[in-house]
Amino acid sequence: MFVLGVLVGLSAINVMACGYLSWEKINSKAHNREVNVLDKPTSQPHIIFILADDQGFRDVGYHGSEIKTPTLDRLAAEGVKLENYYVQPICTPSRSQFITGRYQIHTGLQHSIIRPTQPNCLPLENVTLPQKLKDVGYSTHMVGKWHLGFYKRDCMPTQRGFDTFFGSLLGSGDYYSHFKCDSPGICGYDLYEGEHAAWEQDNGIYSTLMYTQKAVNILAAHNPKQPLFLYLAFQAVHSPLQVPAKYLERYKSIPNLHRRKYAAMVTCLDEAVNNITLALEKYGYYDNSILVYSSDNGGQPKAGGSNWPLRGSKGTYWEGGIRAVGFVHSPLLMKKGTLCRGLVHITDWYPTLVTLAEGQLEEDLDLDGYDVWEAISEGRPSPRQDILHNIDPIYTKAKNGSWKAGYGIWNTAIQAAIRVGDWKLLTGIPGYSDWVPPQTFSSLMTNRWHNERVSWDRGKSVWLFNITADPYERVDLSHRYPHVIKKLLLRLAQYNKTAVPVRYPPKDSRSNPQLNGGVWGPWYKEKEEEEEEQEGSLSTNRLGKRKRKKKVKRKKFKIFKVLDKPPINCIIYLSGLSGFVSLCIY
Repeated sequence: MFVLGVLVGLSAINVMACGYLSWEKINSKAHNREVNVLDKPTSQPHIIFILADDQGFRDVGYHGSEIKTPTLDRLAAEGVKLENYYVQPICTPSRSQFITGRYQIHTGLQHSIIRPTQPNCLPLENVTLPQKLKDVGYSTHMVGKWHLGFYKRDCMPTQRGFDTFFGSLLGSGDYYSHFKCDSPGICGYDLYEGEHAAWEQDNGIYSTLMYTQKAVNILAAHNPKQPLFLYLAFQAVHSPLQVPAKYLERYKSIPNLHRRKYAAMVTCLDEAVNNITLALEKYGYYDNSILVYSSDNGGQPKAGGSNWPLRGSKGTYWEGGIRAVGFVHSPLLMKKGTLCRGLVHITDWYPTLVTLAEGQLEEDLDLDGYDVWEAISEGRPSPRQDILHNIDPIYTKAKNGSWKAGYGIWNTAIQAAIRVGDWKLLTGIPGYSDWVPPQTFSSLMTNRWHNERVSWDRGKSVWLFNITADPYERVDLSHRYPHVIKKLLLRLAQYNKTAVPVRYPPKDSRSNPQLNGGVWGPWYKEKEEEEEEQEGSLSTNRLGKRKRKKKVKRKKFKIFKVLDKPPINCIIYLSGLSGFVSLCIY
């Protein structure tokens, strides 16, 4: 009894000093002797970053959806809703920008996604967020979807800063069997534990439930007095539309089968987030935690998603493709239950979270993100005033785009988008541009109704909107404000001067899972990796660090770059060992 009394007494002192442990937890820990009460809790917050896949802007209860998301609604209401928050329009770019804090034009991932058969991955010279957190003592764990390349071992999550990894390497797959076919005959298994296929972990469990349980196990096993970074990248609610029947039953009133399945998947995801927050409380993390929730891009209406009333969808640079659901929930917030209307971008999480973790942000990281914690936590103005949504030099060119249309500053045939203050500029082909209310598509996706169609002007290659006044992009102001167009085109041209060549290699036949035991995974041999490293070293010595990022040559990679001098638009590419070839349009 005397020993127990001393322990409780010491616990009381600890509560007075730290102010966040409850009496119930103290008594439980003293009784079970699970935690040494003399240990001091970390001053560094636990960071839990939850990334949903393809969740549309409207597909959360607090944005007016018919889909029930009580957990997300509650967490957002008790935290800070990010109502001017932007991501990228597709999977790989958003994930790369989150984990590097850098725009696509600075990592070579400007075009499309990393495909399963491509010898490509997030460039190894980029210092990742988990690497920075490990430097200051964090235990780093990833559960879920990677989609940043895996053609060689160095590209794997456990080689990029994560202590543990459990999840999939590809962009999508079956929620139960974890198989993925990239094309006929090119099929394989895609569930990993660390750097090996997790055959023994596969019990046919729905991935949302499986990933949640894995995350809970990590929380249960870790000491909450040591800082933890958990990146939970759910497969949900990306197609294929699969969900346990018990969730589907809740949405019998929705006639559109795709929307019904999608709604059930979102509700299952909502329950998963609830189980994560319960685990944070149960295992002693919650009071010193920061939970960030984000979607990776806009929803896909043909797959049940909705971005209404925003224009466009996933894969486009209209607001429906890039404006995302996002919020921060944390006891550490200064002002809770508020809206943050300051501009926030997915690249901002890197400097924000590293700073909160008491890490260092060296200048040579060349970050494009800003530390936005004071804007989120205290309601101060955001330090971010602009966003380069992207410049994609190899996307299909707008037939009527030209240097003339871009005032001799920019070739408007090129797909690009930028936001500066209230203004947003798009050039080239921005993508599917209709406004699509929920359930617009029938079960067979052949008929459409209530769909607000856009009369496409084939001669158009420039759009300008005041996004603050017109968030739904209904009034194009490009003819009314040519001086604004010119200023934004100049910003695009300036950004393009800092761009590195696009990494988008042709597929490699050796990637076929049938050559790798039926599993999607690294296929490059060690000798090839050594050759790549040697080429990189030579480039570094010759060109210096900054120039190397722009000019490094890699075997089997096509390298593209748009030159920024009018009136000629040129693409230079390197194919194999054949040398440079240039294609110019006058």
